Amino acid sequence: MGSHRAAKHARRRAAGRPSRTTRVWATAAATAGVVAVAALGVHSAIIHTDPPAVHARPAPSPQLMPFPDLAARARLQRVPLYPAHEPAIVPRKSWGADESLRTEPPHYSTTVKAVFLHHTDSGNDYRCKDVPQIIQDIYSGHIQSRHWDDVAYNFFVDKCGTIYEGRAGGSDRPVTGAHSIGFNKDTMGIAAIGTYDAKGSVPQAMAESIARIAAWKLGLSDIDPRGEVGLVSSSSKSRFKKGQRAEFHVIAGHRDAYMTDCPGKELYAKLPEIRTEAARLQGRPPLHTAKSKG
Repeated sequence: MGSHRAAKHARRRAAGRPSRTTRVWATAAATAGVVAVAALGVHSAIIHTDPPAVHARPAPSPQLMPFPDLAARARLQRVPLYPAHEPAIVPRKSWGADESLRTEPPHYSTTVKAVFLHHTDSGNDYRCKDVPQIIQDIYSGHIQSRHWDDVAYNFFVDKCGTIYEGRAGGSDRPVTGAHSIGFNKDTMGIAAIGTYDAKGSVPQAMAESIARIAAWKLGLSDIDPRGEVGLVSSSSKSRFKKGQRAEFHVIAGHRDAYMTDCPGKELYAKLPEIRTEAARLQGRPPLHTAKSKG
């Protein structure tokens, strides 16, 4: 009979079923998984044992869980190797942008891979304190006359070296402009206020500020201002047929992408100097040999 009972209990344990009751004597020490009850006048307690837990597979570590786009996450978390300081930028509100004129919200690219330099071709005899009105006039002309959704350029730079926010959407974000037909995606446009064809017409303060804004924006994507970049044309109205891949300097002139003299002969000739200065501002080591197209 004893062996029969022991065998029965063994079968129940093997099946994972709890025994009916387990009598334990109250004690001052509690062992893991057992609760000892000690109350006045109570010398023993009836404790029902819990059924064994189901052994589920442990949850994966958060670090090992799949992420839909690991490359995108790496880009978001990446710290640029050669960042540049953000320069002082006059916001749209300060130059008097009438935001009611805009008909669409800002559009964004993925990043800023290249810079196209322009000039407004509006003369150089202006006073720097009059620049907000000049930008207002360009802004309203682009919207009301050309029927664009905002001013074309991402930034303006005047002859005193002051940098102004152009197109809306956030100066630290890759806002898609309307400055270089066929190549607005993943680029930004800087407009130098004035006309820069004559020799010696580009003020040093302007050239330095163009380098500062280019260094900062390109540095956010870890782009070397002295490098080259391949871009695919989205319009045959540019110098390249739609779908054609074109190679540019990372800091290029508008004339490189479109049939125009913009940004003027003299400012275009400053591009190698601007590229070098932008790279220096990013903290990049000097190049021993440098290719130049402009």
